[in-house]
Amino acid sequence: MRTGPAGADEGTPAQEDRRGAGSPASAPRAPIAVVGPTATGKSELAITLAEQVGGEVVNADAMQLYRGMDIGTAKVTVEERRGIPHHLLDVLDVTETASVAAYQRDARAVVERLLAEGKVPILAGGSGLYVQAVLDDLRFPGTDPAVRARLEAEAAEAGAATMHERLARLDPAAAAAILPSNTRRIVRALEVIELTGEPFSATMPKPGPARYGAVLVGVDREPAELDERVDRRVDRMFAAGLVDEVRALADRGLREGKTASRALGYQQVLAQLDGAGDFAAAAAATKQATRRFVRRQRSWFRRDGRIAWFPGNDHSVAARVLSVLCQ
Repeated sequence: MRTGPAGADEGTPAQEDRRGAGSPASAPRAPIAVVGPTATGKSELAITLAEQVGGEVVNADAMQLYRGMDIGTAKVTVEERRGIPHHLLDVLDVTETASVAAYQRDARAVVERLLAEGKVPILAGGSGLYVQAVLDDLRFPGTDPAVRARLEAEAAEAGAATMHERLARLDPAAAAAILPSNTRRIVRALEVIELTGEPFSATMPKPGPARYGAVLVGVDREPAELDERVDRRVDRMFAAGLVDEVRALADRGLREGKTASRALGYQQVLAQLDGAGDFAAAAAATKQATRRFVRRQRSWFRRDGRIAWFPGNDHSVAARVLSVLCQ
């Protein structure tokens, strides 16, 4: 993963002066993580906070790492960034596999550089494991392609539920933390157990203060309201040209990308490009899958007692967050 010019937009000196002058004297200097389910308003809040505290945004959405995956990931446009530099956007080709370990290395490097420069890093995104990788002691044991391939073949034949039962016998704590339907995580846990002889749960972060003294801010909305927002967002994506975006990315190898091809919206459009071409059905399937994903995100983040939660439909949410941070 690269973190050069493609991964950050540099503000002009005038913008730097404006942000510095507008930062309250009591503004926090520790990183802020803005987390929560999809479509709650995290990106807007992160940008507003950055304007107020002299900060820069660090992307924590796994799919926004990919170049060209703009419409379907609701990636903020240059205009929407309002001059605030954004880091770790557009740093991977769709044929590359996103790696939490690589993200941890690169995101921590950005965070530490910003802190050294006296700027406030603002992590923003709904990929809980990526946020955790930056702020917690999350370790990444090595991998063995042969072991991984064998376990994946066993999972394909026996099914995720059977593999999850095996994991529960070997490492009950890991099984309790991994959904029975999450084949990829189950296989990874079994791989680590086989390679290290230790429980996979030993590599999972333990509760404690966040790295760098970071403050975690959660944004959420009532489930019915969020379902409506998800549906409207998906409609806008298809109207804005998501199908054409997927077609163009398919020409660049999207189908071969192990991570990118599974992104919400993209996998549904790819299925229709390879099938009946019913993009209304693709939109409906994307809405349904995104609503399920929102519930998983909410469950993930609600387990973290360090997160202070705020309602995304409150127009004064940024001011409320700042009042808490500056206490």
